[in-house]
Amino acid sequence: MTGWTADRIPDQHGRIAVVTGANSGLGLVTATELARHGARVVLAVRDTAAGDEAARRIRGDVEVRELDLASLDSVRAFAAKLAADHPAIDLLVNNAGAVLLGPRRTTADGFELHLGTNMLGHFALTGLLLGALATAREPRVVSLSSITHKNAHLDFDDLMYERGYRAAPAYGRSKLATTVFGVELDRRLRAAGLPIVSTLAHPGLTRTNLTPRAWEHRGRFGQLIAWFGLLATQSVEQGALPQLRAATEPGVRGGQFFGPSGLWETRGRVTEARLSQEAADPAVGRRLWTTAEELTGISYP
Repeated sequence: MTGWTADRIPDQHGRIAVVTGANSGLGLVTATELARHGARVVLAVRDTAAGDEAARRIRGDVEVRELDLASLDSVRAFAAKLAADHPAIDLLVNNAGAVLLGPRRTTADGFELHLGTNMLGHFALTGLLLGALATAREPRVVSLSSITHKNAHLDFDDLMYERGYRAAPAYGRSKLATTVFGVELDRRLRAAGLPIVSTLAHPGLTRTNLTPRAWEHRGRFGQLIAWFGLLATQSVEQGALPQLRAATEPGVRGGQFFGPSGLWETRGRVTEARLSQEAADPAVGRRLWTTAEELTGISYP
């Protein structure tokens, strides 16, 4: 397979990179490659023991910090300490995510777990780190989307999916919200004249530890589906390339969206991906932004 590879990542020495969910899967590959190319990488993880093990595997300039995106108190504490220790942050990769967790669950703040973790937690984190990002020389924020966003819809009358809950659509809705956030963030950064670049990426269908976990609550049949899916997907190293390109390629523009070029964007070499019509709609972006500010209590300066 030809095309963009991690070997094309430019020198990252002198850069501070924050990767959420960096202890496994796409986040671990992303953190490893950033460290391999010289960045100091903050592994923002819910489980610090798993983060310590990831740090040992990476063997680079890394630090492990606790972050639970399902708790706004945790997000605030993490951001305050990080910004105090690193007044300039060059890169924020909003990678962490929850997927298909069976019956409906909520975050510490009462949000539906997929939306609260995947989008609202990252919305709050990015807003709280905006000052540190704006201080850096060429700062970027990468939001991790999914091909599932293309078939999702944001129901603002039931954003927390309290009626007729289904896990898979809830995940897709959270990834659409994440995508809308990344696009709207780009619009607002441009309008404010800030130097931060907001980009997006999705991994297609990739073998990560989330794949079998997504089906484990559905018994033996679900496990068979999960392992069949593992055979049909691409490696995590390949799946991480879109977000690595979004994070590091010189000249990337705000709002650019990267993903696999193969069958229905499920696998293959990295190319520019296509947003769904709803994800690109400025009216949806404005409404979601206002809602996220109200829900999180975080207003962007």
